[in-house]
Amino acid sequence: MDLNKENMRKIRELIVFTIVILMALWKYTLVVDVLGFVLNIIFPFLLGGAIAFILNVPMSFLERQIFGNGNTQAKPVQRIARPCSLTLTVLCVIGIIALVMFVVIPQLGSTFVSLGKSIQDFMPSAILWMEELFHNNEEIMDLLGDLNMDWDKILDSVVSFFKSGAGNVLNSTMSAAKSIISSVTTFFIAFVFACYILLQKEKLHVQMKKILYAYLPKRIVEKMLDVCSLTYRTFSSFLTGQCVEALILGSMFFVAMGILRLPYALLVGILIAFTALIPIFGAFIGCVVGAFLILMVNPVQAFTFVVMFLVLQQIEGNLIYPKVVGNSVGLPSIWVLAAVSIGGSLMGVVGMLVFIPLVSVVYILFRGDVYKRLDERGIEVE
Repeated sequence: MDLNKENMRKIRELIVFTIVILMALWKYTLVVDVLGFVLNIIFPFLLGGAIAFILNVPMSFLERQIFGNGNTQAKPVQRIARPCSLTLTVLCVIGIIALVMFVVIPQLGSTFVSLGKSIQDFMPSAILWMEELFHNNEEIMDLLGDLNMDWDKILDSVVSFFKSGAGNVLNSTMSAAKSIISSVTTFFIAFVFACYILLQKEKLHVQMKKILYAYLPKRIVEKMLDVCSLTYRTFSSFLTGQCVEALILGSMFFVAMGILRLPYALLVGILIAFTALIPIFGAFIGCVVGAFLILMVNPVQAFTFVVMFLVLQQIEGNLIYPKVVGNSVGLPSIWVLAAVSIGGSLMGVVGMLVFIPLVSVVYILFRGDVYKRLDERGIEVE
């Protein structure tokens, strides 16, 4: 090996890198603490970037639809297009939150208030019906006898539980207040940072490209930019398609339940719309909750609701979803199921939403690399 200056520099870099890795493994607890401290500092900015990424999809849509192409806009229009589009986007988000707070939550609260009475009225009739059905089975009859609940005792137990826990609640009030203030402050910083990103996204894009080209080889930078562009297109297409599909599905449930005169039409429609954002399993979660609420009012109507759900789900899955979402993520069904399962086990609901477009990006890149290698080898696989 020729020990010239270039090779000596590489050897020194390798030695330093090895020492750093060994020190990090030796003091791994300190490294984890430092990483946690750094993550805690930059978390508002990471959250702001995520908020900016999500808000950029509706903001760009409104900017195109209202103000047209930016290259043909007049100077005064160009100056107000971005702030107006961002303001309209934020107002839409606030409107959705207000809808949930002032329409859904009060109705949900009144539902749970009346749910106790509904259960109390429903249980005796259900037990009587089951006793008539299983009167010849002694084991089931004994089990049903144990289901006769004393609701006064249950209510007294709940009240005593809250009384005994009142002291602990008062003691933890200050810590809870500090946690709320910290969360609000973090979200405010993240939101302001997101607004700055959205208002100056073209300028930031140019600056990041300059930095990358300055410190990395051109070939690597071009590959990174292609991957980033693919990631943005995949995530934005998936987010747009899921939101439109969820809105259509929730509206279908609201109209169908109104026609069939089923209770909780608005509540279940909005619940279905929100849970439908979770791919594959989301609408079924809304179905279970809606069926339970209606069951407490009328078991026959609950059965009607389940049948209606299955019919609408077939219409949505076979007609609406392919048209609205289509192949926007370019991922086969088996990998969609795998992405939802893995994402849900790692990160919960957020993982279900993130992993589908993320796995789609990996799938497209891997597929492109496979075809490229096959072409280089002159192999054609049917």
